[in-house]
Amino acid sequence: MTGSTQCVVVGGGPAGIMLGLLLARAGVQVTVLEKHADFLRDFRGDTVHASTVRLLDELGLGEGFRALPQSRLENFRLPVAGGRSVVLADFGLLKEPYNYVAMVPQWDLLNFLVAAAGQEPTFTLRMNTEVTDLLRDSSGAVTGVAYRTRNPLTGSPLDSGELMATLTVACDGRGSVLRQRAGLAPHEYPVPFDTWWFRLPRTADEDEPVASIAPRFGSSDVLLSLTRKDYHQIAYLAAKGLDPQLRAEGVEAFRARVARLRPDLADRVDTIRSVDELHLLDVKLNRLARWHQPGLLLIGDAAHAMSPAGGVGINLAVQDAVAAARSIASPLLSGTLDDGHLAAVQKRRWLPTVIVQTFQRVLHRAIFARVMAGKQPKPPRILVLMARHLRGFPKLPARMIAFGPRPEHAPDFARRKP
Repeated sequence: MTGSTQCVVVGGGPAGIMLGLLLARAGVQVTVLEKHADFLRDFRGDTVHASTVRLLDELGLGEGFRALPQSRLENFRLPVAGGRSVVLADFGLLKEPYNYVAMVPQWDLLNFLVAAAGQEPTFTLRMNTEVTDLLRDSSGAVTGVAYRTRNPLTGSPLDSGELMATLTVACDGRGSVLRQRAGLAPHEYPVPFDTWWFRLPRTADEDEPVASIAPRFGSSDVLLSLTRKDYHQIAYLAAKGLDPQLRAEGVEAFRARVARLRPDLADRVDTIRSVDELHLLDVKLNRLARWHQPGLLLIGDAAHAMSPAGGVGINLAVQDAVAAARSIASPLLSGTLDDGHLAAVQKRRWLPTVIVQTFQRVLHRAIFARVMAGKQPKPPRILVLMARHLRGFPKLPARMIAFGPRPEHAPDFARRKP
């Protein structure tokens, strides 16, 4: 099977679906290819920061987004000596209505964006479609992708084909197939830990607390808890490469690890029935030196994988999509797209990526690497002093986390009234 489109977007995550929506609103023929049958996968990034909430308002989608099931994250606490913590970032100090980070199941967000994109006649989403390779012309420029489709019930291959496109955009994540097929390799920065996600129930007698991130540190591990509407979303952080040992120890040993770090949750750790319920995130921090080739653009985690520190990965990827749509929509429509338009996307998003990754690397060295080595974390002293003694200081890191450096606004062609 062979087909054609103006832009093929590979990967139906937040960056891919947002880019498809924006381009379709410009009138670009865009096809998004997603290898899975649905979006129902636990513990993909669920944080929707204020920059993204504002973007949804500009797109006329804010009211519908706020109707999705969600909880609000209101502050971030920094651990200090003696098991205590100080509020480093207080989102409540920001101007309403962008004074929080929303915790929204990613499948709800993606289904919501797909429904909005589906109202545009030039948008197409093809599920169960796995891209296997890039197509190139005699000059080496990318001209589309090869793919195979799968039976949604059995997962067995159904057929294969090619989709020709003026531009191919790789939004296929940290393990990007297209990045590999393009012969691109990111620079990898050292990461001292991996993360295991799981959930524990909230009991009926628990009060609704102010949702915050406050890590609990052990001798060589960390537990982070995010309070959701009906459960606690837990991240267990331990030394990179520990997964085989952790699973070999069995579920009882893991329950004991959790109870040691959070005695207040010890009465429900038996709800972890098996180590198979632990979702491993092989944490990576990397970025490409070049995000494009003729006919190919990489954005989001395909161009720069982010650490979960700060939970900013989704929102940086969405910002990439906005910047990309602004740069490429008009040239795609006029048939004048060239490598300069793709380079402009990287130029726009390079500095925000470097700033956030540098901040994450500092956190890795000052806190997580020390803990994994059995030492006490040492957050930068100046941060602790300012957080404790400067009134209003928590607003500054709150804004950096909530909006990030160089937040993007919706292009005029994509804006709609609610």
